[in-house]
Amino acid sequence: MSEDLVLPRNIHWFPGHMMRTLRSIEKNLPKVDAVVQLLDARIPRSSLNPDLQRSYTHKTRLYVLNKADLADEAVTADWLRYFRTEEAGCVAINSKQKGAAAQVKRAVETALAELLERRQQKGMVGAQTRLMITGIPNVGKSTFINNWAGTNKAKAADKPGVTRGEQWITTGDFELMDMPGVLWKKFDDMETAVNLALIGSIPDRLLNTEEIAAGLLAQLANGYAPRLCQRFKLQGPLPQDGWELLEAVGKRRGMLISGGEIDLERASIMVLDEFRGGLFGRISLEKPDR
Repeated sequence: MSEDLVLPRNIHWFPGHMMRTLRSIEKNLPKVDAVVQLLDARIPRSSLNPDLQRSYTHKTRLYVLNKADLADEAVTADWLRYFRTEEAGCVAINSKQKGAAAQVKRAVETALAELLERRQQKGMVGAQTRLMITGIPNVGKSTFINNWAGTNKAKAADKPGVTRGEQWITTGDFELMDMPGVLWKKFDDMETAVNLALIGSIPDRLLNTEEIAAGLLAQLANGYAPRLCQRFKLQGPLPQDGWELLEAVGKRRGMLISGGEIDLERASIMVLDEFRGGLFGRISLEKPDR
């Protein structure tokens, strides 16, 4: 992230229903056998809610790197290894793809093998496995649950805040508790805020389109410079400053206003639309620390 991109203010987006969700999670954790936490495969670290992590300390959990079809395959493989060393299961899926839920079911059964064996020995045939499905807003929980259930039992939309209350969904041998997406109360660094805005977990208005686009371009210049050059026909070496990159992109696309100045707002909207539309290819914006 460019050093010139600094937070103009603390970023807050914590509607009242999110506080209620955190309380509900803590209340209902004793009722479930495991927690399935969805992350966005492009930004696993930024989509990992620290408040949720603290709540799950003593509960079996499985990480699901969703939207893996949009992320860099090599980087996703690194994240899978990283999370598995944290003594937690981890799988990468595209929840819109047929059969994605089957991967998660197998991983859940592996993680809960001892519990399921004890139940079988006790003759608890037909006992359902209860899972809590959690994550930040817009990470694809409802689409994932619908894939699992084989029907549209959970509301899904490409924006945060659609699911507002917990709901139990019974499917086969499992009961899934669909929890609303929840963030933490304050983002202290620009990179996390930009990443969350990029995937739609917080509204663009909390920053602005220019800040978000400049932050994205700075990250792409650091990790995917050849692809950035190809997409916008830029000549390397690229500047590492996001604002300079935004100006260069706007100029290459002919987005000029009176006086020959670059229309940064228009250029920003174009950059964000192309990223969200997958036109940059498979991009991961974060790598594990080890």
